[in-house]
Amino acid sequence: MIGGAYYWVHQPLTLNKPIVDIRIPPGASPSRVAALVKKAGVEFPPEAFVWLARITGQDKLIKAGGYQVVAGETALSLLDRMANGDVTNRQVTFIEGWNLMQIRAALVEHPDIEQTLSAVTSQTELAQKLNVNLDHLEGWVFPDTYVFPVGATDKEILQNAISAQQRILNQAWANRAADLPLKTPQEALILASIVEKETGFGAERARIAGVFINRLRVGMPLQTDPTVIYGMGEKYQGKIRKIDLQTDTAWNTYTRNGLPPTPIAAVSRASLEAALHPEDHKFYYFVSKGDGTSAFSKDLAEHNRNVSIYILGKKP
Repeated sequence: MIGGAYYWVHQPLTLNKPIVDIRIPPGASPSRVAALVKKAGVEFPPEAFVWLARITGQDKLIKAGGYQVVAGETALSLLDRMANGDVTNRQVTFIEGWNLMQIRAALVEHPDIEQTLSAVTSQTELAQKLNVNLDHLEGWVFPDTYVFPVGATDKEILQNAISAQQRILNQAWANRAADLPLKTPQEALILASIVEKETGFGAERARIAGVFINRLRVGMPLQTDPTVIYGMGEKYQGKIRKIDLQTDTAWNTYTRNGLPPTPIAAVSRASLEAALHPEDHKFYYFVSKGDGTSAFSKDLAEHNRNVSIYILGKKP
């Protein structure tokens, strides 16, 4: 009996697939853990695993989290890893400037994330599922790389990313420049999302933010294409037309003054800082030079010259 037990403890476990992923919930008993291990695809007697946990004194030490079993793993080595909390981690990255649809797609496409929100379509319902007091989640998921244990849920990851954005926004808002035409942290996040989408050259973030701040101060429309594109939704097919600029939506900053009602993309810390610490200048216009940088101008005549040079390709 003792010899057989010793042999089993040190014998490589039999797996029904090359890699077996196991998710142990908080507070799981050794018998529950053993049942989950067997259900995941490890061929072994659950009662023997419970016995091993008890005689080694590790039955009360098993940590919650995701564990990955590969060829060569023994019952003892698996138990040791669980007692030490040596979880198997994965990561998912949300890119600055992504919209919520792209973020959710990254979660769905990740093989090690448990999907619990796939049936949720509206942002209002999604906010309710995440226990977030927001009607619109766009812009509230902080773009970063998130490390998680195998088997973590999409809900858990989104909640962490939203908490990160709320914390970063509150810190930035508390340290904002004086006399900005922004009334709330939400408005700062909206402006930062526009800066995020308009900036191809990071060093120009604060200057571009300054253009929009100048326009807000004098009541000029922001006239920024990314907000129009966001308002178009699925109608946008890669090209914006004159009629699109003239078609009113809640996010069309050509047809409506002021900020749009919500952010339009995931906001980096750099864009948020730019929105709350804009460059102080007299520019009201900018146009892309085609190399990632922009040409700035103080009046419409100068702007039209820049458009002629950089968009229409005419010589100055």
